[in-house]
Amino acid sequence: MTQTLAFDLPDTPDADVSATIARIRLSGVPDDRAMLRAAAELTRDLHTPNKALYWTDCLLSAGVGYAGMATAMFAASPWVALLGAAIAVFALYRAELFIHEITHLKHALLPGFRLGWNLVVGIPLLLPSFMYEGIHTIHHARTRYGTEQDPEYLPLARMKPWTLPLFLLVSVLMPIGLLLRFAVLAPLSLVFPKLRRLVVARYSGLQINPSFERREPEGEFRRQWFWQELGASLFAITLIGITVAGILPLRAFLAYVGIVAASAVINQVRTLVAHLWENEGEPLTVTAQYLDSVNVPEPGFLPYLWAPVGLRYHALHHLLPAVPYHALGEAHRRLAAALDPSSAYHKANYPSLAGLVMKLAQGTMRQR
Repeated sequence: MTQTLAFDLPDTPDADVSATIARIRLSGVPDDRAMLRAAAELTRDLHTPNKALYWTDCLLSAGVGYAGMATAMFAASPWVALLGAAIAVFALYRAELFIHEITHLKHALLPGFRLGWNLVVGIPLLLPSFMYEGIHTIHHARTRYGTEQDPEYLPLARMKPWTLPLFLLVSVLMPIGLLLRFAVLAPLSLVFPKLRRLVVARYSGLQINPSFERREPEGEFRRQWFWQELGASLFAITLIGITVAGILPLRAFLAYVGIVAASAVINQVRTLVAHLWENEGEPLTVTAQYLDSVNVPEPGFLPYLWAPVGLRYHALHHLLPAVPYHALGEAHRRLAAALDPSSAYHKANYPSLAGLVMKLAQGTMRQR
């Protein structure tokens, strides 16, 4: 059956943006069943994670990142320190984004990876995986995506222009917030139950929806949460302590904070273009959710830096959340070749970061 997708003509004559990115009416868009069927059938052999690649990619990224961080902290030459910081930002950013894979992995298929990632990346960068596990899966829930119950969604394209600078400012301050959360609030919350409830509900998730509140963890996840939070708290307290005591130079501490903040800013920019942010709370079909999401497929090198670990195929990931990051490129090639040009699949593919940011900014400007 042929599916009809409705678009509004853009308000601006800028050809680079308006000709490529039209506003999509999401509410009421029916499912493109041919696309959904092809996505399921053509990718059945792509669901097994490559263990060697996961470990090598993650550990190599972390190793390069920490070498760059050490250079930024202690190099005598400011130019060498800046180079080290730049390397650290992008390498550690890549290592950090394996947290996204951890939320989707069947851990039996990659035993020990969550533990290893938390010890090497999550705890030293104050981003233990419990901060994302249980959050991101709600974002993928068919009936919650884009609604007020979605912790990772706001109708940013329909909000005021000042919301975008504020969105980025929050990421700049993230390392300070994480240090306070793990070094101060976590220990105090063990003494004050009301504070503990607040910390769990409001300060224990990587989310952008300020109205979302987490529930207390249960079962095995509660145990995971406990040791991860303990490790991050001990690290944060130690980092602050050795800095105050003069053991770690203030410059080194500031380099650590700056690198974590820069990685957070890049991720926040990536988040801004992961979706079109057009939905205002209505439940959407899978196809509508796909159309509100973004692929920036090959060719192009820059997305490997700002959207690594498969996140350049974010829309495709919403169709196939169980496909590991290293297989998304092949999945995209298969679907792009198999599906008719009129398919909804091709309407979520965009050429660049700049055009998407401009599209979002134009959306907010219309709300003045």
